[in-house]
Amino acid sequence: MTDDDVALDKALDPLVLALDIGSTATRGGVHDASGRRVHGLQHKVPHAFTVAPDGTSIIDPDQVTAEVEQILEAVTSDPRLGTRIAGVAMDTFAASLIAVDPAGHPLTPCLTYADSRSADAVTALRQELDEHAVQQRTGTRLHTSYHAPRLRWLAATQPRIVAGAAAWWSLGEYIWARLIGEPLAGTSTVAWTGLLDRRTGNLDAELLGVAGLGSGHLTPPRDTSEPATPAAPARWRALARAVWFPVITDGYASNVGSGAIDATVLTAATATSGALRVLLDGPADPLPSGLWNYRVEAGRTLLGGAINDVGRAVSWAQSTLQLSPELSPVLSAAPSEATPLVLPYLTGERAPGWAGAARAVFGGVSAATDADALFRGIIEGVAMTYARVAGELQPAAPQIVEVAAAGRVSNDQPEWLQVLADVLARPVTHVTRRRATQRGTALIALEVLAPDMARAPRTTGATYEPRPAYAEYYAGRRTRFAEVYDALVRG
Repeated sequence: MTDDDVALDKALDPLVLALDIGSTATRGGVHDASGRRVHGLQHKVPHAFTVAPDGTSIIDPDQVTAEVEQILEAVTSDPRLGTRIAGVAMDTFAASLIAVDPAGHPLTPCLTYADSRSADAVTALRQELDEHAVQQRTGTRLHTSYHAPRLRWLAATQPRIVAGAAAWWSLGEYIWARLIGEPLAGTSTVAWTGLLDRRTGNLDAELLGVAGLGSGHLTPPRDTSEPATPAAPARWRALARAVWFPVITDGYASNVGSGAIDATVLTAATATSGALRVLLDGPADPLPSGLWNYRVEAGRTLLGGAINDVGRAVSWAQSTLQLSPELSPVLSAAPSEATPLVLPYLTGERAPGWAGAARAVFGGVSAATDADALFRGIIEGVAMTYARVAGELQPAAPQIVEVAAAGRVSNDQPEWLQVLADVLARPVTHVTRRRATQRGTALIALEVLAPDMARAPRTTGATYEPRPAYAEYYAGRRTRFAEVYDALVRG
């Protein structure tokens, strides 16, 4: 048995409805107790962030709530379901922020992880606080994707909104409050605010102070072992017996869905944004300065680093450059010194340098450089960014024996995984199951609903071995990347 789709009449109870809110779409569907998707009970609604040159990256929370409602309607309408669905679980892109009034109505759009308008507040807070001490407590650096700088920026630019905010919710909390009346926040969701102590699970008093927050402004974190049993909306009869799980982050779900459930497997997430992550029992101690370490459940943390621009960089190249119709030969070609050196920071850098205001750099471009060469440079630059994160991960997680790559970029352009393997100098296994993050959300819920049920193993494709012939080339590229970064980004 694999994690391929299963017909409803062959599906094993209990069933779980898993929702996945990503950067480009809201997706959802029914999974059986083994973790397989139930055929025909899946739905997707595309969306896009609203962005602007000043660093704006937002989305309308009511729009996404409507998308979730549309998915629930679509996947629960089959009368054969009866009340077999035992749980509803949701993951969202991490580090989102919405101000709400006392009635739970939004005072702001949803700020996404990529909104970098609080860059000046980050600079100011780095002067006020001991960033190393903050990171060792919360597992996070000071960055534009976290609450403290964002709230400092909002207090300066939109003080009336801040004064009128009764609470600050993530996107998932907002959706649950709208649908079931409870803003259920998973531990990982609260951790991605940058305010949660990774050891104790308590909110950090110093950061609450600089953010101007009281503890009542934030939803208390709940582990996924604590689902709620609100009255399900009557329009979704199939959910009448379902429990509702606190909202988790896509990073946590992606690791589980990719089969990276212990400290031996490193996940390379390759969606619109990306990350390298490994699940640990307890906190990483000490924590490398370039990484984060989020508490995701009691006794479990996620160690790694996020990368803003992976699929986004590929999409930008495809929409901006006159690329060849078939890109596989570009990715499969031997490396060339004529390839431009690219620092692919279209929306700023997160790990390992945390330069939120960084922007893309193209070096070594000449009149002989064509669009395909630029694309190859972008792909190599993305791989270099993963390698920079991996370099910090190695001493903190020495047990890693496998890199598992999952996500849209790996599925659409699997040849890029050879470049990644060459740059990382370690094998990379392609996890071919689409919607690995959604599957992970289902599996996390199933650990509560059906802990003794055997899970279908993940489906995988090729394993890409690093090629020794190109080791010297990529070592030189990594050195040059670091030199350009230090000169132009770090300053």
